[in-house]
Amino acid sequence: MADRTVMLFRTLQTEEDRTLAVAKLTGHWHKNSTFKSLKGWRDELWPVYGRTGELLFSVERAAVGLFGAARYGVHMVAYVEDETAPHGIKIWVPKRASNKSTFPGMLDNTVAGGLTTGEDPFECIIREADEEASLPDHLVRSTAKWVGNATYIYITEAKFIGEDGYIYPECQWVYDLKLPADVIPKPKDGEVEEFRLLDVEQIKKDLAAAKFKPNCAMVMIDFFIRHGILTEANEPDLALIRAKMTRELPFPGPHQPTWAGHITQQQPVNAN
Repeated sequence: MADRTVMLFRTLQTEEDRTLAVAKLTGHWHKNSTFKSLKGWRDELWPVYGRTGELLFSVERAAVGLFGAARYGVHMVAYVEDETAPHGIKIWVPKRASNKSTFPGMLDNTVAGGLTTGEDPFECIIREADEEASLPDHLVRSTAKWVGNATYIYITEAKFIGEDGYIYPECQWVYDLKLPADVIPKPKDGEVEEFRLLDVEQIKKDLAAAKFKPNCAMVMIDFFIRHGILTEANEPDLALIRAKMTRELPFPGPHQPTWAGHITQQQPVNAN
């Protein structure tokens, strides 16, 4: 280690060679149950970036935390307008399948998923919307709005991940989707047990009872802030909450505003 930089795979000159080397190493760990966190092995490759914007290598998503690299994903909250409901809206909330390797049975955002190597965030949310919620491509493509990013640090708990104390710096592209009342999300790929259309007051109770997956709770709170449900008038710690959802992450990658390899040309819009 020099200048707070960890050196690895120094003799491997290409991204492909480094990815193969990482695959052999993590595959060995997985086969030998070296780390409990690898029980959630998904056969999905996630990117690890260098400080100048280059893709260093790709690695199995369950192993990203072992390398201390930033993790990327997409989250979308789908809602319907309802004049009879508190704050005039209801939100589609899924319950994660009980056989999920991480956070089984917890509540989630309507659609969410990890960003694989080379994938555009908007295309990722469209793919996940089909796979998880049976929402048609044309509807999501024409209606979903990117409302900004959430950047934060999550420290793992064994009951959810398999091991305590891993530090996960994460960036999520966040989307809102206003659905017509007659469009009903339906489970498709087995990731979700059911969808329920809940009002804001019920969701507040579920948040307080820690029924939501932690980063999904954060995205839901962000939705409440942007839609005027959570304000300085009813939440004295609002400024602190905002700060914790928009942390500066000192890692290279597309979450950096000046990063040369920015992966989306979309501009965030005001959710209102």
